[in-house]
Amino acid sequence: MEMSGTESVNMPKTYSLNMFKDFVPMCIFSETNEGDKVALEGKVEHKFDMKPRHENIEDYGKLCRERTQKSMIKNRQVQVITDDHGAHMRPMPGMVGLVSSNFKDKKKTLPVKQTDTKRTRRDRGELEDIMFKLFEKQPNWALKQLVQETDQPAQFLKEILNELCVYNKRGANQGTYELKPEYKKSVEDTGAE
Repeated sequence: MEMSGTESVNMPKTYSLNMFKDFVPMCIFSETNEGDKVALEGKVEHKFDMKPRHENIEDYGKLCRERTQKSMIKNRQVQVITDDHGAHMRPMPGMVGLVSSNFKDKKKTLPVKQTDTKRTRRDRGELEDIMFKLFEKQPNWALKQLVQETDQPAQFLKEILNELCVYNKRGANQGTYELKPEYKKSVEDTGAE
């Protein structure tokens, strides 16, 4: 099969088609804009896979990498909107900032998603030492607090917490971790020395 009128330089022009007969047939339906009428348009009985020919595979790889890189670029703007004259101001669509309906009102902050920075895992022993020091300062910690204090990936931190700590599901310290009793004793002993 040959494609004509391709826009991209890296877009392969020739493909090989592979037909599969062991495909479960499907029906194609259409619906009117009002949604009140549904009609059977056709039936799909064969599956075709379209694969770039060998001589075009490098160009196709470049095209796929370009698409992936473009999809990863995030264009975000943050603009602070203040109201100094008591007039009601509305943020423009897609903008995040401060909004005040009246000068006397407290300014409310709209939640801004944290940056997608990747945290690097520390050495397990080093992280355990840090954890013990944190639990010396305070007996109960929420996962979110520990992630901020240690700057470690939450999943990695959970693995270590499951070994060292007990998760409080009920009571005054609900939703927090505390050291297992066997570790509490060793921390108290080292603190007394």
